[in-house]
Amino acid sequence: MGFQAEKQLVRDYYAKLDRAEGQDIAEVMQRYCASDYLWRGFHPFNEQTSTQAVAEGFWQPLRASLTRMQRRMDIFFAGQNEMDGFQSTWVISMGHLMGLFDQAWLGIAPTGKMTFLRYCEFNRVEQGKIVETAMYFDIPHLMIQAGVNPFPPQTAAHLVQPGPMSHDGLLYDDQPEAQGRATLASINAMISDLGTWGLGLPLEEELARSWNDDMIWWGPAGIGATYTIERYAKQHSGPFRAAFTDRSKTNHICRLAEGNYGGFFGWPNFTAIHAGGFMGMPASDQRGEMRVIDIYRRAGEKLSENWIFIDLLHFWKGLGIDILARSAQLSSHR
Repeated sequence: MGFQAEKQLVRDYYAKLDRAEGQDIAEVMQRYCASDYLWRGFHPFNEQTSTQAVAEGFWQPLRASLTRMQRRMDIFFAGQNEMDGFQSTWVISMGHLMGLFDQAWLGIAPTGKMTFLRYCEFNRVEQGKIVETAMYFDIPHLMIQAGVNPFPPQTAAHLVQPGPMSHDGLLYDDQPEAQGRATLASINAMISDLGTWGLGLPLEEELARSWNDDMIWWGPAGIGATYTIERYAKQHSGPFRAAFTDRSKTNHICRLAEGNYGGFFGWPNFTAIHAGGFMGMPASDQRGEMRVIDIYRRAGEKLSENWIFIDLLHFWKGLGIDILARSAQLSSHR
């Protein structure tokens, strides 16, 4: 089944939104989004229930800060949501919003230089309108570009992240249904293996069931990106599992695939108790929420690339550490 109408709607929406200024942003959103629109964004934006609130609270301040903004998409696809029995259709976009950081945003001092905001957006489309959006973005990465590092040294490397190595992530045309089914099956097999963190196998052997050996895990700022199963196990997966206990079951709102690409998001995806050490932070007896988007590229029967968006600001704030406020204070004294 093709998704051309839904894809074209989102592409038209982006074309108008990215050119709009000031109050015109709200007018564009009202034209393309439903009256009962639901928008989910990372802390401090959280859930919004009107286009006016999203325009005034998120888009207008961001566009005023990152002037001459460009949307630089690396991945674009659509599909039907496995989590509701393949009833709803979602369109996914991932890449960077790039502009000149000319005015402060969220208390972060401007640089006057090119700055990239990593983003990924899931849009549910019904009857020619966008009715629901999950837009996740890497604010800590923007802080680092502005000279304020909000976290201790990370276990892996974080850069301005490229798109797929295969350079085929913009799925504007229909894709063979069998390819999407294969990608979704690969993602589900990985989720099944992940389970409660372990099949009784050594970690690298467990990972090799779902991942190609030359995998890349493109993690968020504060954790970083890592290459190959061996380094992923050492630089993220192993330390992450060791730092958490009592992980809840996975809870996704949307999970889908098209062609060789797929992904999911939750609100939150899961909760867990931080036993200490993750990202150099102290332990807590409070249960932390992980709001996450994962985007995958499949190569052959296994997964090869994975782009991750985690609301680390929300997670740590729930454990009593206000990273955004602390970083804004450092920025003001820079």
